[in-house]
Amino acid sequence: MPLLLRCLRHPLALALALAVVAMAAPAAAQRHDAAPKPDTYLCPHAVGGAVDCFLDAVSHLYTMCRQVKSIEIIEFGYEKSDEGVNGAKTEYCVDKHKISMTRPYQAALREATGSRSAVDGLRALHDLWLRALAELKWRPGESDDDYKVRVVQPYAIFKESAEAVHTALAAARTKLAGQANKIKATAAMAPKGAN
Repeated sequence: MPLLLRCLRHPLALALALAVVAMAAPAAAQRHDAAPKPDTYLCPHAVGGAVDCFLDAVSHLYTMCRQVKSIEIIEFGYEKSDEGVNGAKTEYCVDKHKISMTRPYQAALREATGSRSAVDGLRALHDLWLRALAELKWRPGESDDDYKVRVVQPYAIFKESAEAVHTALAAARTKLAGQANKIKATAAMAPKGAN
């Protein structure tokens, strides 16, 4: 006898079967949505290609680790925020995002290959980001206000560096378009049918 007919004869079995089906559907949806796409996680505000993703990820991932450090400071205080294992969460955050930044950084370098100054800007920004992450630690004798001002300063530099990279890429595109137009004009002036 089919399972459905058995369930219809036993109301308790039917209720149990419907409950199992009702719980299974949301669980499957949660499991599917649990892992966001890497670009959504790393660079949620990027609208362009690899360079835009990297430039967005610099600020976004710095913010994530800065917030983790803030939690450690709230939990243990400035003086003890790095004692023993108290700074382990920040260390893990920094190590994790150094690894997760590898692909966006390499992709951005590939995308910017046509502009030496853009590539240099990306490299300098990556180095700055690494230094900023390393300097999230509180410095002995530093006041609360001094610490907060210091860990916010990299955002202005990140923004300035991103604008410089965008400017370098735009200049490279303009130069490339000018060269292409020159080639087209030269080709148009060449005699037709000449081999």
